[in-house]
Amino acid sequence: MLREITLGQYYPVDSPVHRLDPRTKLFGTLVFLISLFLSKNIWGYLLATVVLAAVIRLTRVPFRFMVRGLKAILFLLLISVSFNLFLTDGEVLFQFWIFKITREGLETAGFMAVRLIYLVLGSTIMTLTTTPNELTDGLEKSLGVLNKIGVPVHEISMMMSIALRFIPILVEETDKIMKAQMARGADFESGNLIQKAKSMVPLLVPLFISAFRRATDLAMAMEARCYRGGSGRTKMKPLRYKSGDRVAYALEFVYLAGMAGLRYLG
Repeated sequence: MLREITLGQYYPVDSPVHRLDPRTKLFGTLVFLISLFLSKNIWGYLLATVVLAAVIRLTRVPFRFMVRGLKAILFLLLISVSFNLFLTDGEVLFQFWIFKITREGLETAGFMAVRLIYLVLGSTIMTLTTTPNELTDGLEKSLGVLNKIGVPVHEISMMMSIALRFIPILVEETDKIMKAQMARGADFESGNLIQKAKSMVPLLVPLFISAFRRATDLAMAMEARCYRGGSGRTKMKPLRYKSGDRVAYALEFVYLAGMAGLRYLG
């Protein structure tokens, strides 16, 4: 399960999406996430599906690798769908004991499942096609106007980039700890859900120790290299928009307008 997490990983391949400016991809991801909450009917989700499939095709990232990260949210997905399916009032389609399924609950549960899956896929596409350094530069440039009111944009961008970079590292570290404890007789597979959750508690102490040790090493390395934040720093690879970015921005605005129109017509 831990090895199925793809959020935070970068997939190195040459594709039109990889070559886009990180600011374009950040804005596109934001537009896609907003559009999922704008959509209230099947036509909006069909448009989102077509656009998402086209972007996945353009990334040249294997589809199996991209959807592998959905296994990590399966439990959250089941809880969300179950609550919407059984606790929504409306026209009753099926009832057994205290459980009832309504037409409105079935519709809401389906839309909620699709929305959650697309939220994960949209965020995963951004991290798979953008390196942590590009993501930091893109965030810093996009939020640069906040510097005028005293917001430490560079520091915030750096923290977000480091957090995303540490996701696969901590996942790998957790997998190593689990294998080491299983070799000593620990059992993480048998038992019910509560027993499995309790069996994961012994992983927390060594995992936290490892995380703090890595954070200390990173802080010392940055201090040794005289790192002093973003003011006055130059970029080895300055961000510049290209023709592909202008086309991408135009398509993003067209997509957002289309989703808003479908919501109004629906």
